Amino acid sequence: MSYRSTLFISSLLAAVPAVHAQEAATAEATLGEVTVSTTGMAASDMATPVQVLGEEELRLRRAATLGETLAAEPGINASHFGAGASRPVIRGMDGARVSVLSDGSELLDASTVSPDHAVTTEPLLATQMEVLRGPSALLYSAGAMGGVVNVLDGKIATTIPDKALQGSAEVQAGSAAGMAAGAFSLTGVTPLGGNNGSLVMHAEGAARNAGDYRVGSGWGGGGKVPGSFSRGNTGSLGLSWVGDNGYLGLAYTRQQAKYGLPGHQHGFAGCHAHGDHLHCGDHDGHDHEHEDSGSGSVPVVDLTSERWDLRGEWRKPVAGIAALRLRGGWTRYQHDEIEDGAVSTTFRNRGHDLRLEMEHEPIAGWRGTLGVQTLSRRFSATGEEAYVQPTNTERQSLYLLEEYRWQDWSLQGALRHDRQRIDAEQTDVQRKHSATSFSLGTVWKFSPGYSATASVTRGSRMPTAEELFANGLHMATSTYELGNANLGRERSQALDLGLSKNSGDTQWKLNAYHYRIRGYIYGATLDEHEGLQLLQYTQGDARFTGWEAQLSQRLNRDLSVTVFGDGVRARLDDGSALPRIPALRAGLRVNARLANWDTMAEWTQVLRQNRTAAFESETPGYGMLNLAASYQWKSGGNQWQFYVKGLNLTNRLAYAATSFIKTAAPLTGRNLMVGLRMDF
Repeated sequence: MSYRSTLFISSLLAAVPAVHAQEAATAEATLGEVTVSTTGMAASDMATPVQVLGEEELRLRRAATLGETLAAEPGINASHFGAGASRPVIRGMDGARVSVLSDGSELLDASTVSPDHAVTTEPLLATQMEVLRGPSALLYSAGAMGGVVNVLDGKIATTIPDKALQGSAEVQAGSAAGMAAGAFSLTGVTPLGGNNGSLVMHAEGAARNAGDYRVGSGWGGGGKVPGSFSRGNTGSLGLSWVGDNGYLGLAYTRQQAKYGLPGHQHGFAGCHAHGDHLHCGDHDGHDHEHEDSGSGSVPVVDLTSERWDLRGEWRKPVAGIAALRLRGGWTRYQHDEIEDGAVSTTFRNRGHDLRLEMEHEPIAGWRGTLGVQTLSRRFSATGEEAYVQPTNTERQSLYLLEEYRWQDWSLQGALRHDRQRIDAEQTDVQRKHSATSFSLGTVWKFSPGYSATASVTRGSRMPTAEELFANGLHMATSTYELGNANLGRERSQALDLGLSKNSGDTQWKLNAYHYRIRGYIYGATLDEHEGLQLLQYTQGDARFTGWEAQLSQRLNRDLSVTVFGDGVRARLDDGSALPRIPALRAGLRVNARLANWDTMAEWTQVLRQNRTAAFESETPGYGMLNLAASYQWKSGGNQWQFYVKGLNLTNRLAYAATSFIKTAAPLTGRNLMVGLRMDF
């Protein structure tokens, strides 16, 4: 339904009430008051850019997928695979280089395998989203060079609610795809008496239903994208014990979804690879059968995910220990790809993730967290597009994050070591890798309201099972993928510099970064035939250089103006471009409060992407106009919020440079959305 640039509207719309509520003479940025759950530090004290979307902001930014929800954040785009699947693309990196967590625990779905696989998190039920880089990201992954996205929810209560029974309900509707969505949350508490704490039960659920979405005017494929429908539901039930010194809880979540795969090609079934060439029909003079590429219906993904979450914390168990924390997740994931009414391919993922960490009291001024993590994953694909053989992955990790503060300075350091083993079942091949990563960063608050940050990270990423053992057709992305069992680990060096002013009528922030990655693993296109690409996972040295910037000026208590932009250039050392890198973008927003309404108008301009890899086409630039307004009131002791958005109001035809199927599934055209939320 939504798309990467239009979601810039929500970030400003959510900020308008805060701007209105503050007096100009005492204006202070809210960022410094936000605590990052994964580290316990304030966001303004982090050495690298940390983006935190709280519940109020998320109410107006939520989209159907995680990628689209975060696509407005500086440095973040969406992979965009129709309406059903979209992962965050951070600083031009995606897939396994962006780790997605559920309150600190890995999701263990199949979204890193391919961009047409959905992320099994429901944005409507999220209470906070955090994007981490640098030292803080090493708590969770050495390979997440782009960053770590941590999605917080309320499925396991960590504190005793203010009321014996409280909750919320929300409904949405959109015009571009006839979308309807709704969500609810309900929390109840039962005191156990004395000092025995309380039992807190939490139930939540969400459902979505959207048809094929309309695109901008002038698309040769028609007015709507065939097979871009999406529908699904998520339900969760959790029970936790909450006491004075901690909590322990367990929750069960079940998610079901059905969505189409636009752009899927049926005519490549007879294609195969001979060395570094594709053989399809009469391609290269070989005569192999090749079906009509227009035959068949649009495939459908039928997804089911069952997950158990275990979370706990014990504060001050003994002298010198500030807290012990436990995070665990167990997942059974399956999705069927259905073609012409029959299951053609089935993907399964079975796995668990367990973390135990200790936060210690200050030692010689240093405070920090020491932890261990273990992960097990069994992935399999069977059927026509089983291009990856069944694999078992085992990983053990040890990590440390420390912080020291002196006057206006804060120094942060992180160290992580991982050991990984991947077994390929069919070929009886085993690959073992180990990786050690570290990061150092500093924050200097050199003047009230001003800060400078710097960090350097030396990281290692171990290859995934798909990069090692892929071998076959992947029709969703129109590729024939070849893995390489001899791939080694990537080694990266990253430098991140930032400068910001976060108080007063004028506020701004600027970040610049440079990554140098030795042995960068990527899919190099060796050959192409009528849209099908022969993709070989290989390694080469690469560089990513980019920036993120924002400047806001408050003209009076009811009016403010913001300009923003970001850009990244990614290339191999020989100068050739890497594929599917987002284009530079910039925009202008105006926020105003009019007669108790918070309103916003925005123009976002995305430039043409002409730095392309071999066999990759250029992506035209586009501009989009968005308007939004929201109104809040209290009635009957309940808090209400009504909002309305107009996205891509000029109905511009636009394509996502980050998408495998950009020409088959353009971004959404004109879309009017309305929503109503009640908290009780």
